[in-house]
Amino acid sequence: MFCLRKPVGRLVPGFHVSSCVLHSASSLQSASTSTEHKKRTEEAALYVHWPYCEKRCTYCNFNKYINPSVDHERMRKCLVTETQSLLEISRVSLIKSIFFGGGTPSLAHPETIGKVIETVKRSVNLAADAEVTLEANPTSTEEKALKEFKSAGINRVSIGLQSLNPADLKVLGRTHSAEDALRCLDTARSLFPGKTSVDIIFGCPDHKTSTLIEDLARVVDLCDDHISLYQLTLERGTALFKHVMDRDLYLPSPDAMADMYEASLTFLEEQDFRRYEVSNFARTKSAQSSHNQSYWEGGQFIGVGPGAHSRFVARGENATQRMARVQTLEPEPWMIEVEKSGHATRKADALSEYEVLQEILYLGLRTTGGVPHERWNFFSPDASLLDVFSEAHMIKVLQKEGYLHSLSGGLRATSRGLNLADGLTKELFLILERFWEMHRKADQ
Repeated sequence: MFCLRKPVGRLVPGFHVSSCVLHSASSLQSASTSTEHKKRTEEAALYVHWPYCEKRCTYCNFNKYINPSVDHERMRKCLVTETQSLLEISRVSLIKSIFFGGGTPSLAHPETIGKVIETVKRSVNLAADAEVTLEANPTSTEEKALKEFKSAGINRVSIGLQSLNPADLKVLGRTHSAEDALRCLDTARSLFPGKTSVDIIFGCPDHKTSTLIEDLARVVDLCDDHISLYQLTLERGTALFKHVMDRDLYLPSPDAMADMYEASLTFLEEQDFRRYEVSNFARTKSAQSSHNQSYWEGGQFIGVGPGAHSRFVARGENATQRMARVQTLEPEPWMIEVEKSGHATRKADALSEYEVLQEILYLGLRTTGGVPHERWNFFSPDASLLDVFSEAHMIKVLQKEGYLHSLSGGLRATSRGLNLADGLTKELFLILERFWEMHRKADQ
């Protein structure tokens, strides 16, 4: 019997898979005159990174910095400048969504958020129904600022509750209490009804399925219509990593983690929360994150701020090939470069067709919608999904074992397959790699 690795891990938007790819000289040129190509090169999502936090959580290895004396005016000017510069470099004329992440962007001044939004409107078009999200920690300081953020243009918030269990919050190094979280959640729901998401982490030390379900039950009774459920991962260099390596703390086993996740699925579905991506659940379609959908569906995104990643087609000679861009990581060097050059792009690589297809697979297979034929055909005009996958023996095994649906509707994981998305994707990468190698040799 075929078996995939478990459990599911967390996706960080802006990942790069170049370490495991082959390079191809192919591009998307054959589709350059199509309406779909125009849409995919002239529309994008915008991600804005605020790098500062009050405190580094014990589990976090994100690009964030502790600075008690942030120069807000300088940071604001640099974010505005880089937003305008990258929009000019791109071929984008319409921004569909904006996401302020971090770090802790709710520590930014509301004026900063408003100026970035104004810059988008001044530089290109901001969709009338654009989702504009702010990540927020549920502390009393940030709770008080939510009304000002709404006035600045925010229409959706994502609140990092993580847990309502005091012991978990202490282990995770969070700065809020369960009471703070509930009070902030109540305020957010009153300001952003139907557009308030909460993050929950499972797999903390001493976690059991029963304690997780108890925590979720409290959250479901009080939250809005969207929950993001992330497995705690042990990241080298974090305080939690040291505690676990020193055997001061013990994380649940991989099998216990998988059991927790599957029990959470059942519970959330009973509460009318439907999984639409590995880690994301919504009661209604309108509550789903349209910004994150743009990542999963292979849309362009522009990343502004220290360490931000982008995927977009730039103006110029090679105006049909998607670029992978990364901004300078640390805030001070980033600001110096922005002040000097208008943006702080540290690296910009043209992605081959093969690299783009790997990203389309990895991201699309995390969703219930999978990778439709139309999306694949746009990025791979010369080799359809059926050409690549239909004759592979492993596809038949995955279908027989209940991990994949029929290819007639595209490449789509079953519910069982979504539970093991990382392992499933690795198997499909191998099929794509073999197909690509075979056809590259045939062309030589």
